[in-house]
Amino acid sequence: MPDSTLSTLENIRIKIRRITRNPSSTQITDLEINKYINTFILYDMPAYLKLDSLKEVLTFFTSPNVDTYETNTVDATNPLYNFKNKYTNVMKPVYIAGIASSFYQSVDEFYSIYPQTNYKVNIGTGNGVLTNFTGILSNIPILKNQVTVSAIDLVGNPLIASDNGLGGFTGNLTVGSTISYITGAYDLTFTTAPALNEIVWLQSIPYSVGKPISILYFNNKFILRPVPDASYRVEVQAYRRPTELANAGDMPELSEWWEYIALGAGIKILQDRLDTEGVNMLLPQFENQEILITRRKSIQNSGRRTATIYSEGQ
Repeated sequence: MPDSTLSTLENIRIKIRRITRNPSSTQITDLEINKYINTFILYDMPAYLKLDSLKEVLTFFTSPNVDTYETNTVDATNPLYNFKNKYTNVMKPVYIAGIASSFYQSVDEFYSIYPQTNYKVNIGTGNGVLTNFTGILSNIPILKNQVTVSAIDLVGNPLIASDNGLGGFTGNLTVGSTISYITGAYDLTFTTAPALNEIVWLQSIPYSVGKPISILYFNNKFILRPVPDASYRVEVQAYRRPTELANAGDMPELSEWWEYIALGAGIKILQDRLDTEGVNMLLPQFENQEILITRRKSIQNSGRRTATIYSEGQ
């Protein structure tokens, strides 16, 4: 049985001191070594290796009329809290309400199936004095962050504003200007009056709600179609970053990683010192440890059936 005490942070530090020839804390402190260790663990290691032990199911829930889900930086209990820093990769299979769903990473493919067609409507005509325009859109509901209001002012300059996703606007509308994405009610006040006979245009993207069957993952955001009409459970496969090591007794997720981590952090220390000879001496050992770590995954996958169009059929 493996002795887990061999893989503690303290033993990783001892190994690093030996391979970098820095036995004394006056040469490099434990705190500095910890920084190199965790830099390697959090940023280098996930790029080198995609290990099954770091794969998990990320689960979050939709909200009615909300199509986009991204990193949450406020609520630590939210499954998407700090998502873009916690996970490195997302992949299929994806399940929505327990049903296998289409997964896209190409914006072009996704929006060729679910086009974002703008609906342009005349909401008024300028008279050179009037700045406020109110009304209710007929094609509703409309997508957030996709509303544009435009006109021309008295001297021929464009007046343009876009919604901020919260029902307000940025641009050439006053702070009090609002629009309801659900009811379509709008109350818009320009900072400067549109010119005489200039049309005031409002562009939006209406949508129909339903149970989502497709999901786009792009720019660390999940976008669902159709736009959810209720709360649904979404499950996706994701690779998370390894756990940071902070205290002397802390260990990596798998004990067998400890030498790999020590060598990787040691190489980073020598690189910062421009010790090319030392780096070249450690690289063969580092690469050998990488092979040993990935062998577990190779053996595990050796019995896996190759996917074909018939593999899931009767």
